[in-house]
Amino acid sequence: MAASRRITRMRSDVVFDTVVYATLGLLVIIIIYPLWFVVIASISDPAAVSFGKVVLLPSGFSLEGFRQVMVYPMIWRSYLNTIIYTACDVALTVSLTILAGYALSRKNLVGRKFIMIYFVITMFFSGGLIPTYLTVQSLGLRGNPAIVFLLGCVGVRNIVIVRTFIQSNIHESLVEAAFLDGCNHTRFLLKIVIPLSMPVIAVIALFTAVRQWNSWFTAMIYLTDENLMPLQMVLRNLLISQTAMMQDVLETTTGDNAVASAQLALSMRYALIIVSTLPIMTVYPFLQRYFVKGLTLGSVKG
Repeated sequence: MAASRRITRMRSDVVFDTVVYATLGLLVIIIIYPLWFVVIASISDPAAVSFGKVVLLPSGFSLEGFRQVMVYPMIWRSYLNTIIYTACDVALTVSLTILAGYALSRKNLVGRKFIMIYFVITMFFSGGLIPTYLTVQSLGLRGNPAIVFLLGCVGVRNIVIVRTFIQSNIHESLVEAAFLDGCNHTRFLLKIVIPLSMPVIAVIALFTAVRQWNSWFTAMIYLTDENLMPLQMVLRNLLISQTAMMQDVLETTTGDNAVASAQLALSMRYALIIVSTLPIMTVYPFLQRYFVKGLTLGSVKG
């Protein structure tokens, strides 16, 4: 057996790799450190945070910021509202996107090119906020919680992604074989297309969930009942009221009480970030395994 030869690396290769790894390491630090700082600042002593003593590790330990956020009466109701809105938005968006993407992937669809052009035009032009508001009001949906997930549930970009995925990964021979065996479009979609499209479905579901979880503008414009507000809207109102209260305390109070209130307000801000982002960050790892294409490899033989 011939001895394996070790490939000699040139000095330029070593320099290039060093620069690449150093750049990537710097980018990782730039991305991760703000998240890490929010975590350690939220559990550190508010006084240490306000005086800049928290840099890499927590200083002291305090959950007072979380306690103040959790005792706010609307937090838990808004959590439930956001979970319902997100679940409905994901289910509706994925269903409509899969149906539209599958239909547009069929070459025998009458007017397919015209429909695609019509969809793409909406990516560049929109009616704007005022026409949308007037339309929603004329439909009687202002104040209806369904408007939170109805607006924006159909995205042309997602439809294009699904259509392209189906065309690229589900071979025409598989379609012909299924229809020769007596399969119709409904059964083909449910039994073959959807199981083979789980990676793209997972991506769209995750992106939709993140968008809806972080949404507050639609609720601010169209909802009137405070009990129907999503989490991000309630946290926004809490942050505004807490900031205004802190300013009033600083203007009307002097001494240690004013300093303590300002420090607690700063700690609450970091706690608000953790409360609003932790659920969606917890779900992400479970969907990450679907972000790999290739489930259709071997589905078509020969």
